[in-house]
Amino acid sequence: MKALIETRNRRTERVFLVGVELKSRQARELEESLDELAELAATAGGVVIGEGVQKLQAPCASTYIGKGKAEEFSNHCREADVDTVIFDDELSPAQSRNLEKLFNCKVLDRTSLILDIFAQRARTREGKLQIELAQLQHLLPRLTRFWGHLSRQKGGIGMRGGEGETQLETDRRRVQDRIARIERELEVVRRQRGTQRQARQRNHWALASIVGYTNAGKSTLLNTLTGSGVLAEDKLFATLDPTTRRLRLPTNQNVLLTDTVGFIRKLPHGLVEAFKATLEEVVQADLLLHVVDVSHEQVDEQIRSVEQVLQEIGAEGKPTLMVFNKIDRLNGNQAALARFQERFPHGVAVSALTGEGMPALWAELGSQLRPIRDFMELSVPHDRHNVIARLHEIGQVVERNYDGETARFKARIPPHCRGEFAPFIVGELQTA
Repeated sequence: MKALIETRNRRTERVFLVGVELKSRQARELEESLDELAELAATAGGVVIGEGVQKLQAPCASTYIGKGKAEEFSNHCREADVDTVIFDDELSPAQSRNLEKLFNCKVLDRTSLILDIFAQRARTREGKLQIELAQLQHLLPRLTRFWGHLSRQKGGIGMRGGEGETQLETDRRRVQDRIARIERELEVVRRQRGTQRQARQRNHWALASIVGYTNAGKSTLLNTLTGSGVLAEDKLFATLDPTTRRLRLPTNQNVLLTDTVGFIRKLPHGLVEAFKATLEEVVQADLLLHVVDVSHEQVDEQIRSVEQVLQEIGAEGKPTLMVFNKIDRLNGNQAALARFQERFPHGVAVSALTGEGMPALWAELGSQLRPIRDFMELSVPHDRHNVIARLHEIGQVVERNYDGETARFKARIPPHCRGEFAPFIVGELQTA
């Protein structure tokens, strides 16, 4: 099956990009989308040698772009020795076949390209299964391009009375069987994740997930906050597999922080479906850290794209802390940052690379997660040093008074630790 879904070549592929400016699409939006497509092509290992754009009222049913424009681009590609033509939008199976005949080379759409990048980057067994599932689901209706030239063959002994399966039907059945097997395996993974999540929740630790546009600095932020060594590169989709690390805040709160796959505009729906097991970490989180590359030119569009994917996976409306990253790249331009801070008053500006703004982020994290803990007043005898030490170890002591017969404390403690301090609790306090 690998031969069917492989989209890479050994040599550096020369790539030509094609975009369509529809009536409902602004020229600037198309330009930004093509820029991102070029970055995706480079991430996949290709070199972009040119691009073509056509204005249309609606896509052409047979070739997406007009037949004349397709022939014009085809001649240019032959002269430039192009290996692969990549369309910025998803193509139907029929459009792909017709375009491959016209261009006489490999034709991909944006979805195929993203799937190829994911296939290169997946490291864990779960990640590889998720990618293979998305690839096979994308491939299934397109199998005719590979096997359309094969003719029917007669049945053998014991199969008289009817024609046998074509090679196409055989391979379609094999793909469907493989999809069913992968879905069963991923269901096991989903159950295992649920068990792991329940085990973590027994500790009553807050769960936070880092989300954001690809290359916004999510992995770098995880490394800076927790001291972990997750791969962080200046590339699209540098990391795919979720990583969870413990973060201990200055307020003595333990937080389980998960780095998730980056989002992107026009993220293929099949890919979102395949990554449901991974993205459940986002849905189950108590708090989302939405990391934004505030130095990027299309920052508003990136925020909208992330919000759209969150809506698609059922995480819309979850408590979210906006983290405006890469302030070290603003070069003194604070106007853009001020605009976002006015729009998101509780947002925090940081540089995950240099560590600037981290104390403010820790403080805001502690504030956002505060309701998970009980605010109590305690009275502890002076000679119960172990209780006082334990209180400082697992709780956030807001106020202390050692005068009098007992030591008095106002502290926030995790609910599951309440039993430890029950003999010393004087009363509950209102959270400020």
